[in-house]
Amino acid sequence: MFDARPQHNDQHREYLRHRTQQFRRQVERRLDGSLTEEEFRPLRLKNGVYLQLHSYMYRVAIPYGALTPDQMRMLGHVAERWDRGYGHFTTRTNIQFHWHKLVDIPDSMEALNSVGIHSIQTSGNTIRNVNADAFAGAAADELEDPRPWAELIRIWSTDHAEFQFLPRKFKISVSAGKQDRSAVSAYDIGLRIVEKDGQRGFQVWVGGGLGRTPYLGQVIREFLPQADLLPYLEAILSVYNLTGRRDNKWKARIKITVNERGLDVFRADVEEEFKHRRQQFSGLDQEILNDLRAQFAPPEFLDAPVEGYEAARAANGAFRSWTDTNLHPHRIPGYASVIVTLKAPGATPGDMSAEQMRLVADLAERLAHGDIRVNHDQNLVLPHVRKADLPEIYEALRAVGLATANFGKITDIISCPGMDYCTLATARSIPIAQDIAAHFRARGLEDEIGEMKIRISGCINACGHHHLGHIGILGLDRAGVENYQITLGGDGYETPTLGQRAGAGFPADEVVPAIDRLVDAYLELRESPEERFIDAYRRLGVAPFKAALYPADA
Repeated sequence: MFDARPQHNDQHREYLRHRTQQFRRQVERRLDGSLTEEEFRPLRLKNGVYLQLHSYMYRVAIPYGALTPDQMRMLGHVAERWDRGYGHFTTRTNIQFHWHKLVDIPDSMEALNSVGIHSIQTSGNTIRNVNADAFAGAAADELEDPRPWAELIRIWSTDHAEFQFLPRKFKISVSAGKQDRSAVSAYDIGLRIVEKDGQRGFQVWVGGGLGRTPYLGQVIREFLPQADLLPYLEAILSVYNLTGRRDNKWKARIKITVNERGLDVFRADVEEEFKHRRQQFSGLDQEILNDLRAQFAPPEFLDAPVEGYEAARAANGAFRSWTDTNLHPHRIPGYASVIVTLKAPGATPGDMSAEQMRLVADLAERLAHGDIRVNHDQNLVLPHVRKADLPEIYEALRAVGLATANFGKITDIISCPGMDYCTLATARSIPIAQDIAAHFRARGLEDEIGEMKIRISGCINACGHHHLGHIGILGLDRAGVENYQITLGGDGYETPTLGQRAGAGFPADEVVPAIDRLVDAYLELRESPEERFIDAYRRLGVAPFKAALYPADA
């Protein structure tokens, strides 16, 4: 069974126990009034605890999106015991519990620690959760499994003394496929494993980030030998730590530093610092990496005849539709990766009940080599499944509302929690996502439309990654009224592009009709059913779609 992280290491357990006991004492002092909220705030944020509109929210890290069945079961237990029976998976492959009582959080933390899960560095101006491709180790197009590198970065960055008080939060993503599935261009540092003259290395991106001032990252190094990764990351972070702005929170991210100083100037400082940092690494990191590679060795794949799978596809149209939509190619014949979409009719995008968590844990343990992933689209992935076992998995998922055949379609919408939960939000996002999905299900157009990525954010912080949506929706407050701007043409993967604002925003009750007009225009203008919305947009430009959005101005 897959179990790569050192959650059963005695030293690691003792460290987590100490952190939890320390936080328990801080909570007790807050509850008895000896700590004010202002004094308590930095202490709780260090442990991933936020004060939201109605309750405390507890954010838990899922490094590079990987979970074991025992960890998934424990998430379900926490949801049921200390929350309202569900958790919310985010675009950063974390999970958030939105209804925790402050007094219960140390107990919740202790339970999660018992299976190696924690909330360290899920907040604060430090290096946050490290992300990677949800299909890592399974994808047919990857050069190598990026997870050992992601875990190496996680080990190195956790409690790194020099980088605990950066100018602003910092996020890193690693990708190894020919097709980027980790949105490396939208991260503070993005890493793509590449090959040059027979040698493996990294293409290093820097300065990406969304929010109120979105930037795509720029390539600071076309090729970095793999052995130089950690000293080079230290060089980037050291230069940013010294030159990043601390006078203005909104200009403190590395994306601003790189764009204000210029990439060439920033690169020169990094390369100079790299010379010194490189000398400080003795090779221990490479020894650790070799151990990690052994821990991430692929499972023992089984013989996988596909006759029963093909017969089930022929006999069951719903199953066939699901396999057409929710499977990803696997590098081993007879296997597939299963996408479990958390976007059933009427569901909140990314939400998962305790019952569903336990069911997925059981399926992974019995039929998927004990491996579960969270992906950037707020869905889950079972990366290693024999095609012969897909009919059983489908029926089990269907029984708990997890077999919706809509991966990558117009109803597979990414959405932040928005004003239903978040203190920073300026508009609701969940109801907008639900209304759009319900409308196009009712029209029966999901298959006809094909691939369409809609992403919704409830404020300018862009947690829903609306800038990267084929259609992006940003909720704002206009004189006390929710108003939604629409952006077009974004893409975080194939051809990194920030969506462009189409024009004036729409009231909440006009968003669905606006998207309806966009879709109708696309269906009329596309050259063939094979031409996706994003391809038609790139071919035609914004004009015909803007005319559809604003017919009175056409």
